[in-house]
Amino acid sequence: MPLQLPWGAQDAAFRAEVRSFLQAAVPADIRAKVLAHEVLEKDDYVRWYKVLSAQGWLGWTWPKEWGGPGWDARQIHIFEEELWLAGAPEVYAFGLRMLAPVLMAHGSEAQKREHLPRILSCEDWWCQGYSEPGAGSDLASLRTSARIEGDTIIINGQKTWTTYAHFANRMFCLVRTDASGKPQEGISFVLLDMATPGITVRPIELVDGECEVNEVFFDEVRVPLANMVGPMNAGWTVAKALLSHERFNVGKIGRSKRELDLLKRLAARPRADGSSLLGDSSFARQIAQVEVDILALEATVLRLVAAAKRGQGNGAEASVLKLHGTAVAQRISGLLADAVGEDINSAEALAQDGASPVALGMQHLNWRKLTIYGGSDEVQRNIIAKVALGL
Repeated sequence: MPLQLPWGAQDAAFRAEVRSFLQAAVPADIRAKVLAHEVLEKDDYVRWYKVLSAQGWLGWTWPKEWGGPGWDARQIHIFEEELWLAGAPEVYAFGLRMLAPVLMAHGSEAQKREHLPRILSCEDWWCQGYSEPGAGSDLASLRTSARIEGDTIIINGQKTWTTYAHFANRMFCLVRTDASGKPQEGISFVLLDMATPGITVRPIELVDGECEVNEVFFDEVRVPLANMVGPMNAGWTVAKALLSHERFNVGKIGRSKRELDLLKRLAARPRADGSSLLGDSSFARQIAQVEVDILALEATVLRLVAAAKRGQGNGAEASVLKLHGTAVAQRISGLLADAVGEDINSAEALAQDGASPVALGMQHLNWRKLTIYGGSDEVQRNIIAKVALGL
């Protein structure tokens, strides 16, 4: 059974409602691919997003004013956990969890009314134009430039590691509009149509052989000045608000619970000599430690949830969650790879349990990135040192 902490009666009723819906609503073929750790196509994601949209739950963090359910922080946490446990595809944050709250806080009324409904209707897939060669964790060093001519922004430069840019028809992008002062003071936040002339997307093959990230090049790309979000040169303020939404959700406790459940099932499988990995004290100790760490992470999440419900922001605590949540996920993926490696001759039987040795091996390779993207471990430790410890 998945790990659970005590909840009240209202929480239990809400969880039961969500779980019942997800059991019936997740398309069987898509659920099978998720649980088998197979690579999903864009159509798999969009089909599922449209199911959530029809239910009114795609924008589950959104207020009712803009088409969301208006859930509180506790309901949001429960829903996100149940999504993972149900074997639903990940709902990528770029439009829903990152751009949408930024538009609600900093966008013009025209920008809100143009873009927010199209996110909920799945007409737009957004990608994030932040990282550049030489400007990833040190984002203030970005060099993609933008000059203003009349009512037009003209952009030149390059972004890299742009997740699912090959799926996207829209991008929110940081560009340098002033190089005369401090680096943070000359950045602007701009919305782009990926079909604009001068934009080139080139895939980057990762160590697992997949191309989920890309390089994006800009050559005299002309964008309406009306696509700038917030005042010119105030993009750093907008970007920080966006990253706070990204990092709050990046621990992905529900995913770790689901993968831990699979790990326990695999470790309990009898081997050729009748023993199991659970009988190996060293391996069993590693599983127990991961389970304890997930419980500790969940307790941290619940403290953040309680703070959010009281209207308090999140600071160093979110960095702690990102730092340790991704480390736990990497440890689980390594143990899963070890578990199927022990039973490589039973590949067909393992695959029926969502444990293809090849798929889990590729996941293990892919998940090496978890402690880098969304703010590397080193960046998170610096935030903790500065915000929590005052160093």
